[in-house]
Parts: sequence; structure tokens; C-alpha cells
Amino acid sequence: MKLKFSIKREIGIAIVTILVFGLIAFTERMKGEVAVHDVRIEIDNIHENHFLDEEDIIDLMQWNHERIKGVSLSKVNFREIEGRIKKDPFIEDAQVYGDLKGNLMVNVVLRRPIARIVRNDGPDGYIAEDGTIMPVSDKFTSRVVLLSGDFVRQLLQVRNVNELEEGAKLMDMIGVIRGDEFWNAQVAQLSIDRKGKVTLFAQVGDEAIEFGRPDNVEEKFKKLKIFYKEILPRVGWNKYNRVNLEYEGQVVAE
Repeated sequence: MKLKFSIKREIGIAIVTILVFGLIAFTERMKGEVAVHDVRIEIDNIHENHFLDEEDIIDLMQWNHERIKGVSLSKVNFREIEGRIKKDPFIEDAQVYGDLKGNLMVNVVLRRPIARIVRNDGPDGYIAEDGTIMPVSDKFTSRVVLLSGDFVRQLLQVRNVNELEEGAKLMDMIGVIRGDEFWNAQVAQLSIDRKGKVTLFAQVGDEAIEFGRPDNVEEKFKKLKIFYKEILPRVGWNKYNRVNLEYEGQVVAE
């Protein structure tokens, strides 16, 4: 009985395998006979960062509707088109494929900016969640924390800020700010000098907060939160013009 059951099982598996490969072969043959009828672009943009639109994606593909329409799907190099699209720094991922109706499907995922680099002697730029440097856009401005100071020039010279040790630390610091509701609303700008020392500027209050290097970030923010919640409400938000967090275990205010 076990032998018969085993034989039946193996025959069943063989039949299913043949059917699957037959379906794949049939699908590929059908695609080869189908010409491109339309280009359908879907942009995954859950964060509403409208840096690119459908026409921009068409330009990145180096195709236009007139040229690609009518071309056999079997002659379309999906991987090459994906590569062209992914070269744009605004784009995190792209998938290109065709269906049996003759539609060339293009699915694009946009990167999300978390900081904007600002400077007086050149163009600005954005930093994405993965550290990628992105250019600014005439179509859209993202409301994110601003980065300024001499050090930002070094950031703009790399493709990804994580390539720099201080850049990676800065990314961690921005992550702490974004992960805390209070700091995400309060911190407006980070100024980084050529030595990598950070000065914070807040939405409320006139004080410059000397953070120092982006080390022991969570500990420094804990000290600063105590200062904000226990000291400033008593003496006034504009009492101090300088706050220093570099000394261990204390906050120095002037």
C-alpha cells in the first residue's frame, strides 16, 4: 500500500510540474506575440513627497509612448529599463514587467527625505532615510530638519552620508530626533562646524544649544528635555541665549 501511495504521489508531482512549466512556456510565448499597448506607471509615495511624476519616469526610461508602443514585449529589456530608472537618486526601487494585455507595467518606490542641507555658496540637497544624497526639486519642498555649517560640504561630496563616520553618527542623531514626538516638533536646524560639532536651533526659544559631536545622543537629549520641561517654564523661554550639553551629567546655560 505504501509503495502504491508513493508511486501515485510521485506521478501527481510530475503532472503538476509539467503543467507549471507548460503554463510558463505558454505565457512566455503569448508575451512574445503581444505588442506593447500602453505604459502604466504606479508611483509608491505613501509619504506624499512629490519630487517626480509619471512624465519624469517616462524620461528616465528613455522611451516615449510613441516609440515603445507596438514593440513586442519579448524585445523589451525589462532589467535595462529598471536600471535606468534606479539611477535617479529620488528612486529607491523600480520593477518593470509586461502583462498579456500588452501593458508595460512600471512600479516605482520613491525615497523619503529626512533632512535638507542648506548653504549659501551652492545648491541645497536632501538626505534620504537610507542616507542617500538627493538634489532639491522645483516641484516639491519637503518640510524636514535643516542642516547647515561648514561640514555639510563634505556630505554633499558623497553619494551616501553613511560613507563618512561623522555622517553615520549624524544619521543616528536625526533618527533620535525623528523618533521622539517632542524633538521632532521642536528641533528646526542643526549647524555642524568643520570639526563635526553640532549646534541645535529650536522652533521655540532663542537659545543656541551646543550639542557637541553627535555622541551619546540619547543621554544629551534626556538632559536637554529636563532643561526644557523643568527650567525654562520657570525662568522663561527667552532667558538664555546659549546652552551647552557637552559636559557629562550637567547642562550649562548662559
